[in-house]
Amino acid sequence: MAVVLNKPKAVASLSILPLIDVVFLLIIFFLVATRFVEAEQELDVSLPSASEALPVVSNLREVVININRDGEFYLDGKYRLEEEVEQILRQRAANNPLNQTVVIRVDKETDTQYFITAIDICKRVGIQNYTAMIDKPHEQ
Repeated sequence: MAVVLNKPKAVASLSILPLIDVVFLLIIFFLVATRFVEAEQELDVSLPSASEALPVVSNLREVVININRDGEFYLDGKYRLEEEVEQILRQRAANNPLNQTVVIRVDKETDTQYFITAIDICKRVGIQNYTAMIDKPHEQ
């Protein structure tokens, strides 16, 4: 004697298509949002190396100052004069007085004076939390 199983009607009427749409929208959102975080570090800067370098964790509140080998300052993906960098950092420090961080990326071929100038600007505007991004040497 064969056993006949009745399928519940609720399972037969359940559609998975809206769930798939939501998953694809979330994937697209995270792909686009991740791209904006990486945009600050697009300038091709050859970083100096250090044996005890630790990976820098990207923080949403941090400002990235890129200095190329010619000593030109780049902030928010645009070339900036030192006065403009100071003005922007002063505004960011006013908006986030306790937690504003600055990451300074300097090409290893650049004169040290430009790096010192970036640190000096941070100190003038009252930002105490600044770091230099360096590259860990490759294992041979």
